[in-house]
Amino acid sequence: MSNSTPVLDDAAVDEPIEEGPHHGFFERLYTGTGGFRIVSRRRFYYALAAALLAISLLSIGLRWFTLGIDFVGGTRIQMPTNGTVTTSQVEDVYAQAIGHKPVATQRVGAGSAAAIEIRSDTLTGDQPQKVQDALFSAFHPKDGSGTVSRNTISIAEISSTWGGEVTRKALIALVVFVLLTMIYISIRFERDMAFASIASLFFNLIIIAGIYSLVGFEVTPAAVIGLLTILGFVLYDNVVVFDKVEENTRGVLHLTRRTYGEQANLAANQTLMRSINTTIIGVLPIVSMLVIAVWLLGVGTLKDLALVQLVGMIVGAYTSIFFAVPLLVSIKERYGPVAKHTRRVLSRRADVANARIGALAAERATAASARAREAAAAADAPAVPRPGARPSGKRTKRRN
Repeated sequence: MSNSTPVLDDAAVDEPIEEGPHHGFFERLYTGTGGFRIVSRRRFYYALAAALLAISLLSIGLRWFTLGIDFVGGTRIQMPTNGTVTTSQVEDVYAQAIGHKPVATQRVGAGSAAAIEIRSDTLTGDQPQKVQDALFSAFHPKDGSGTVSRNTISIAEISSTWGGEVTRKALIALVVFVLLTMIYISIRFERDMAFASIASLFFNLIIIAGIYSLVGFEVTPAAVIGLLTILGFVLYDNVVVFDKVEENTRGVLHLTRRTYGEQANLAANQTLMRSINTTIIGVLPIVSMLVIAVWLLGVGTLKDLALVQLVGMIVGAYTSIFFAVPLLVSIKERYGPVAKHTRRVLSRRADVANARIGALAAERATAASARAREAAAAADAPAVPRPGARPSGKRTKRRN
């Protein structure tokens, strides 16, 4: 019998001591019974998070962002559609007049107020006049009274100085919001939870920024406002999850049945369905706003606001469960009383496993010994003919 301690991998952190009934995927998702191994598979989620961070940082470093005209300055040209003009037609006329296509062209407004908005680099010299003449000659736009007028084509210049001021104020707003959020988290949670929550917050910021850089979504003031709004949702989701973790882990250090990681994993399972429901309920109106903004009203501000919220809610729901909770458990299990308690529980389980292995080995040895004794006894016993058997061998003849 071997006295070596059995090896327990990370899966033991989430495994219940007693084998429970096996439920289906959706039943486990709905009931939150701890059937999903989130904490025990944290290395996989860490690898996924590292990959997403690397891609995001690489994209930001190489591609940077597609900044809107409000940040970098430029020229904004607007012209009524009169119901027939399309964005591709306007782009072609602009390109013929200037020699290159504009930065962006979109349809804004709806009905009789519908217009085509062109955003381009700053036009200099006689370029604005060339564009206006080309658009007027190609489309003959009409004003509200139905009269063809050149004045319906408006051209506005946005200086780079004003764009730099907008950028500076947007960055200040973002930094102030993040600092206030960090202060609140530090007061609301204990140290390790606060660290995990702040790390989750910065993870969301980098991933959202990386998606914008990688896909090429335009960064506008509305997108910055939407980002500040969505960080509030991320904070709310972290509070919900960590409140459940605190509830489940209260008094766990005085017990030896479950580890801190097991209880945290149970809390993540119990809040998983709530996070999914909250995200779906939050995403539905955002998708509706995107549909209204793009296909019905053509309002670019609504589109920019909804797009960053859609990306942020999905990323935030993922990180609050699959990044923040595993990170918290990893921090707790590296040092302090939680680490000692985890080692004690795992040691106790190892002793129980050794005792079970020893008892099973002794039982098998006893059974083998009994079988050996029975075999030996059968070999030493004289051969007794079975009833009804004929005599075998030669008979001894009697001599007279």
